[in-house]
Amino acid sequence: MNTFSKLTFSVLFLLINIISTQAQKPVDYVDMFIGTSNSRWMLGPYAQEPFGMIQLGPDNQGNVWMGGYEYAINSISGFSHIHAWTMGGLMLMPTTADLALGNPSVDSPYKGANAGYHSRIMKDTEVASPGYYSVFLYDHEVKVELSATTRCGIHRYTFPKRKESRVLVDLLFPTEWDYGFKVKDAKITKVSNTELEGYADCQSGSWSSWNEYKLHFVIRFSKPFQALNGWNEGREYDDIETIEGKNDIGVYALYTTEKDEEITVSTAISLVSVEQARLNMDAELAPLDYNFDTVKTQTRDKWNAILSKIKVEGKNEQDKKKFYTNLYRAYAGKQTWNDVNGKYMDACENVQQLESGNMYGGDAFWNTYWNLNGLWSMITPDIVDDWVTTQLEMFKHTGWTSKGPAGLEYSGIMEGSHEMALMVGAYQKGIRKDGEAIYEAILKNVAEPGINHPCGGNCGNPQLDTYIEYGYMPMERGVVSKTLDYAFDDWTVGQMALVLGKKKDAKKFIDRSMNYKNAFHPVAKYVTRRSEDGNWDPNFDVFSNQGFIEGNSWQYSWYVPHDIPGLVQFLGKDLFNSRLEEGFEKSEEHKFAAHVFDRTMGQSAEFYINHGNEVNMCTPFLFNYSGKPWLTQKWTRAILNSFYGDTPYHGWEGDEDEGQMSAWYVMGAMGMFEMTGGVDANSKVELASPIFDKITIELDQSYYKGKTFVIEAHNNYKENIYVQSVTLNGKKLKEPRILFSEIVKGGHLLFEMGSTPNKELFK
Repeated sequence: MNTFSKLTFSVLFLLINIISTQAQKPVDYVDMFIGTSNSRWMLGPYAQEPFGMIQLGPDNQGNVWMGGYEYAINSISGFSHIHAWTMGGLMLMPTTADLALGNPSVDSPYKGANAGYHSRIMKDTEVASPGYYSVFLYDHEVKVELSATTRCGIHRYTFPKRKESRVLVDLLFPTEWDYGFKVKDAKITKVSNTELEGYADCQSGSWSSWNEYKLHFVIRFSKPFQALNGWNEGREYDDIETIEGKNDIGVYALYTTEKDEEITVSTAISLVSVEQARLNMDAELAPLDYNFDTVKTQTRDKWNAILSKIKVEGKNEQDKKKFYTNLYRAYAGKQTWNDVNGKYMDACENVQQLESGNMYGGDAFWNTYWNLNGLWSMITPDIVDDWVTTQLEMFKHTGWTSKGPAGLEYSGIMEGSHEMALMVGAYQKGIRKDGEAIYEAILKNVAEPGINHPCGGNCGNPQLDTYIEYGYMPMERGVVSKTLDYAFDDWTVGQMALVLGKKKDAKKFIDRSMNYKNAFHPVAKYVTRRSEDGNWDPNFDVFSNQGFIEGNSWQYSWYVPHDIPGLVQFLGKDLFNSRLEEGFEKSEEHKFAAHVFDRTMGQSAEFYINHGNEVNMCTPFLFNYSGKPWLTQKWTRAILNSFYGDTPYHGWEGDEDEGQMSAWYVMGAMGMFEMTGGVDANSKVELASPIFDKITIELDQSYYKGKTFVIEAHNNYKENIYVQSVTLNGKKLKEPRILFSEIVKGGHLLFEMGSTPNKELFK
C-alpha cells in the first residue's frame, strides 16, 4: 500500500470511528450485566421502565441474601414481574421438556425434568438493554424476549415444533433473603382461552412480615390455548376453569406449536384489584396494539430520555459505559405503586385516590441525601416532587412518613428518618412550595417517639425519648450510632423551621442536633459507647462494630454531615487530616487491593474506609473542609477508577441500596457531592475532580430557570487528576463548592487540570 493509500485508509478509519461514536446514544452505553454477580434482588438485568412497578426478568437462585439473578449461574428458573425490596410475585416460564411443576433452587446443576421446570442457558444467547431482556432456554428450546411498561409486562416466546408446549404461571417461588415470601391465599380464573385473571395474597417472610400485599393480575395470550391445567400443594388438576388455594399454586396453558412459532403473553398488575390491573393493561398496552417491538422501542426511548439529561464527552469509552450504567441504576431500583388512574393501596390496606403525581416505594432513604436525592433533584425534579407527594400522602392517611416505603408500607428499615432530608431539600431547592404541610409531617418524627404502626411495621425514630432525655443513646438502651442519625434529623427539621420563620423550633432542633458531640470521647476523640450514668465504654475498640449499625467507630466518627466544620475544630486540623489520610492509605494497601475499598459492612479490624455502605460515603470529600481539597480530588478519582468496575463480577463492591452507590459514581464523575443533602437554605455542592472533558446537564425548566449547566475540564488526561484552577461563569472560586442554586440557574463551570496538586488553589 503506497503512502497516499495508507493516509487515505487512516483518515477513513478515523472518520468511521468518529461517526460510530457520535451515533452512540446514552442508552447504548448501559451494560445491564455489570455487577450482577454481586447485586441485590432489585437490580438485575430486568426489562422495566424508570421506577417501574414491573421489573420483569430472570431468576435463578433459591431464597438467599442477594437472591434473584446471579450472573455466574447458567440456569434460569423463570421470569418474575416484581423485584421490589421484600416483595415478589407472578412468575412465568415457557416449557417444552417433560412436565415438571416443582421448581427447586437451580443453584445446583440441572438433573432432568424431575429437578423442576427451570432450564440451562448458554450465556452467549443472553442479551439485555434498558427495557429489554432475551435468552434461549436450552432445555426447552425456547427463545424468550421480555419488555415492559410501568405497570405491564410483555413476553415473546419463540417455540420449537412440539405437540405439547406450555406457558406456566407460578405464584410461589424464591426471592431475596432466606425466607422468601408466602402465598396465604390465591386464585386464578380462566376468563377465556386467551385471558386469565387472578390474585395472590402475599406476605413477606420472617422479620419483614409487616409487608402484606395482594397482587392482582391479568394475563392475555396472543394465541388461544387448547387447555388450562393447574396445581396446588402437590395435587394436579386438568382442564380447569378456576383454581384456589395457598402456598405452592399455579397453572399452565397448553399449546401445539410449529417451528419458530411466536406466542406473545401480555401481563398487567395492581395492588388494588383485578379491575385496576385490567385498566392498567388497557391504558398502557392497548394503545401499543400489544406489539412487542413497539413496547420495547417506547421503553428504550423513555430510558434514553432520562439518560440524555446528562451528556458526557471524553476520551475514555469505558468511563462512559460505567457512567451511564450507574445513571441507569439510579432509576432502576425503586418502584411506582399507584395505578394509571391514581388509585393505590395504603399501608392499612385501604384504597386511596391520588389527585396528581405518583406514589413511589423502595428500600431505605438511609443517607441517600448525599447523592441519590441530589442527582434526582438536579435532572428529574419531577421525581423528587412525587417522592414528597408519597410521603405527604402516607402522613395524611396512615399517620407517619416512611423511611423505607416498600410497597407503601412502614418497613422501619435503617436508622433515622432520612426521608425528611429529601422532603426538606425539595422545599429548599424550590421543587415544592407547600412548606407548612412538609413541616407538619416531619415535625412528628422528632417530637414523638417512633411506634409499632397498628397496620404493621414501625415508623418514626424509636427510643427518641431516650435520646432526648440523655442527649445520646446509652449503651443499655441501643446503639450509639442512633445519636448521630437522630442529630442529623434534628438539624434537618431545624433548617426547615428556620426557613419558615419558626424561630423557637429552629433554635430547639438546631441546638439539639449538637447532641452528636455527646457521643465523642473527649480524649480518644472517637464516637464511643457510654452508659446511662455517663461512663465511657472501658472496652472501647475503634474497629469494633459493637454499638454501631453496619459500621464501626472509626467510620462513624466521620459521620456528622451537618457540622463538618465543628468536627474539624473538635479534632483539630492536623489530627483530622492525619487520621483520615491514614484511613485511605491503609484501605488502599488492603489485601483486597484489586478493588481498593471494603465491600463488606466494615466490621473487621482491617477496614477503615467502607465505601460499600452508606455512612462512609462522605469521607473523600471531608478534605474540602480541612484545607486539603487536593486529597478530595485524589481519593474520589481512586474510588471512581478502582471501586467501581465494568464487568458482571466487579460492578460495585458493597450493598447497593437501590441506587445510592450508583448515584455516588454519577455525581463523583461530575466532580460533585452534597454534604448536607440540600437541607439547608442556600445549600452547596462540594467539588472534586470531574473525569470527563465536558458534561452538559439538561435542566427541567418546569422547575428551574436555567436551560443547561456545563462542566468542562481542560487538559483532562488520566494522570491529570488535580484541579489547578476552577471558575464559575468566568469568576474564580474561593472555596471548593458552589451553590446548588447556581447550577439550576444554568452556567459554566470550568476546571483546569494537572498532574500535581495545586495546594494554593483556594487560599
